[in-house]
Amino acid sequence: MTKDKILNISDLIEKIKTWKQAGLKVVFTNGCFDILHLGHIDYLEKARHLGDKLVVGLNSDSSVRRLKGVERPINPEYARARVLAALEFVDAVCVFEEDTPKSLIEKIYPDILTKGSDYTLENIVGADFVMSYGGQVKTIDLVEGFSTTQILDKAKNSL
Repeated sequence: MTKDKILNISDLIEKIKTWKQAGLKVVFTNGCFDILHLGHIDYLEKARHLGDKLVVGLNSDSSVRRLKGVERPINPEYARARVLAALEFVDAVCVFEEDTPKSLIEKIYPDILTKGSDYTLENIVGADFVMSYGGQVKTIDLVEGFSTTQILDKAKNSL
């Protein structure tokens, strides 16, 4: 059941321990994933192929509002988490309250941290920490023309 993939931090830590004991590589990414679109699907699918398990840190509703403004998120965090958890290439989803996933990353020790190619190594939150214990940080090329902000702006302009 997809709901079983939505984990609190304690359960996520335990799940990752079992995966790592089995020799599996854990990939971590994060985001708001407000309106799931082709860019998200392509990115998450590529992220999963970097390792054996994909963990998605999901910004909470309050975090999204602080980052994107009072009109966001469009979809509430539980709906966003359920949609992500339904994807076959997502193995776990964990909602975090902070503006960045720094604390979450420091608790789960992913083998690979990834973000879109619109980020550089210098501005990927948690990159220094992951590299400090031998983990890898990778960027993934994005599908041109697909972002939630672009989609929402296009919808507003067509009204």
